[in-house]
Amino acid sequence: MNAALQPRMTLAAFLDWEPRQPVKYEFDGFQPIAMIGGTSEHAAIQRNLIGLLYNGLRGHRCQVFGSELKIQAWHAIRYPDAFVVCSPVPPGSLMVTEPMIVFEVLSDSTSQTGRLDKNQEYRDTPSIQRYVMLEQTAMAATVFNRQGADWVGHFHIGDTILDLPEIGLTLRLSDLYEGVKLPPRAPDDSGEKPLQ
Repeated sequence: MNAALQPRMTLAAFLDWEPRQPVKYEFDGFQPIAMIGGTSEHAAIQRNLIGLLYNGLRGHRCQVFGSELKIQAWHAIRYPDAFVVCSPVPPGSLMVTEPMIVFEVLSDSTSQTGRLDKNQEYRDTPSIQRYVMLEQTAMAATVFNRQGADWVGHFHIGDTILDLPEIGLTLRLSDLYEGVKLPPRAPDDSGEKPLQ
């Protein structure tokens, strides 16, 4: 027996529907996707990230937000783990339309969406200059940023520095993982490497 295909939900319909739901939903451009809870490692990395960005941006025109606010990315709606916005955010806003830097903490269940779907959505959103994917089980990050018309990726592993020139900050990767118990890694896995 064939299941009836559900009609594609529009962005406008999603934005009207989602605030009335008991849990948060993302929208992939076609349908709502329920947000599920994360692990203690995820929460610790997110906490460290937001704290470091908040302290680094004090007195700056840019500000950091966590996953309590949604962003519009291309034709999708996402709740990133953290993002930086440098344009004014009106009081009472539920959504930001011009994020500049977006951070996601990836798990086994979110890795494919983060690396493929969200990467494309963030690349296709002109305001987003940098997308940082932080691994949950290793001190590692994959960073994509705009270089002219290109969307270029680099891989960071170990105690390296993440440069965020758009906001004049650098973050030490080890500070993002402070208090997070990670499995041991091979000793030569460190540094920044371009994605092949």
